[in-house]
Amino acid sequence: MKKRSPEYKPLLFTTTMRNPERLSDFLRILKEYNGKTLDNDVIMSVVRNLISNRIYETMYMCRNCDIRKKLEEGLNLSPKEIEEIIKNSPQEHKEAGFDRGWSSRFDTWYKLAKELGFVYYEYGKKIRFSEIGLRLVDNEHPEFEQQAFLNAFVKYQRNNPFKRVLNENVPLILLLQVIKRLNRDTKYNRKGISRKEIPILLCWRDSNYEALYSKIREVRDKYRYNPSGEVILDICDEQTGGRHSSNKDQTILQEYPDEFLRKMKLTGLISIRGYGAFIDLNYNEIEKIEYAIQKYSRYEKFDSEEKYFDYMSSIDEKLISFVAKEIGIKGEMNLLLKWARHYKWEGIKEEMIILSANRSSRDAVLKLIPEPLRLEFLTSLSIVIKYPKIVVKPNYISDDEGLPSSHASGGKPDIECEEMKKFILVEVTLLTGTQQTIREMPSISRHLKERLDRKDDAISLFVSPSVHQDSLKWSEFEKYKKGGIRIYPLSISEFLSKIDEDKVLYTSEE
Repeated sequence: MKKRSPEYKPLLFTTTMRNPERLSDFLRILKEYNGKTLDNDVIMSVVRNLISNRIYETMYMCRNCDIRKKLEEGLNLSPKEIEEIIKNSPQEHKEAGFDRGWSSRFDTWYKLAKELGFVYYEYGKKIRFSEIGLRLVDNEHPEFEQQAFLNAFVKYQRNNPFKRVLNENVPLILLLQVIKRLNRDTKYNRKGISRKEIPILLCWRDSNYEALYSKIREVRDKYRYNPSGEVILDICDEQTGGRHSSNKDQTILQEYPDEFLRKMKLTGLISIRGYGAFIDLNYNEIEKIEYAIQKYSRYEKFDSEEKYFDYMSSIDEKLISFVAKEIGIKGEMNLLLKWARHYKWEGIKEEMIILSANRSSRDAVLKLIPEPLRLEFLTSLSIVIKYPKIVVKPNYISDDEGLPSSHASGGKPDIECEEMKKFILVEVTLLTGTQQTIREMPSISRHLKERLDRKDDAISLFVSPSVHQDSLKWSEFEKYKKGGIRIYPLSISEFLSKIDEDKVLYTSEE
């Protein structure tokens, strides 16, 4: 069959892995097969592990009452139930180089990770994780995640060998360059690029940021910051040679920009201004931004997938070595108060309930923050707004607007709270199955023991959508063994109920 000729297209990284946190989880499962030859047996083993760990769920799992009940209760699926799910979930899917069905579904799951330089695979060849890919799945160092995505996106080329497009630029570098150029123009608000202007960048044909700046200036001169969707789509048509019939208008105007910004936010180089209306440089990382532009605005082109993968997977240690500017605890508290006052208690509570129910946020800012980080942020806001006397210190890495961009290092609790020399270490997760206990409880115990070794009066709160029974057993064991420590697991709804009723968050006896 004759291959289609390359076209100019709007940028879409993937239709199946829009949540970057999911990519990390998928790769943690595949890491177990690093060095093994990829065949259908390995693929089906990966499928079973993904289903067992609830990383991939099928419609059959939702429709089958017995299986759904076990999942809701956080119980493990039996091997027989997993085989039943696979049998009743046919994958009508075909990817080049893979058999139709689950084999092709495997390629759909992992092809973005391959394109970003995290893991290389071909059917019949050994699975090969790169060093940066191994950093991404390092549970002990969650801060490596930002390093991995930054290392990938400063290099990511539109017309790489994995994509058949004519567009030729590095999207992140083009974004940073055009923001800098817009901010130099004193006629405008110095807040960066408007959210409504992002579709133009996603369709832009080349790396000429001056021409892109001129086009945006033309739009602003006519319509200020509120052009109609038709105006933006017409400009996109100029770049792509006509609107693709498969793309609905809202896809270009809303879905693609959301997906793009969500991934760019992971690099830590951009900030959200105007409560979601503008995208700007994160001035806490300005040295890193300047270096990235200087180093990657010109780039080598590759004619093979494997050579491109090797380029993407090479680690730029200088890029990730720059230290972000710190704003101090007072500055952090002021930014938390700003966002707490913006969302107010009812808004914070509603967004935490949305996370608990695994629903999508519609908030222009929050939907760009990966869900696990969003839970840390919202939990911090809830304590700030309901307990004004408590000093709240989230340990995630934030931008210059106080929005989280990366997890805390593995040696720190998620959130530290202090009132009258009494400490509460708050740890949060969206995990609900057995992985909740395996991945969270040991570090929670370690963080609390380290604080108690300093002679601090401290407890730990553990907040998740639902508490797995093994996590409850762990906390009970820690409480009653010699030198017991106090860990209090709470579901999100229990946590909200506790602070909604203004109950004391900390007591020595509790």
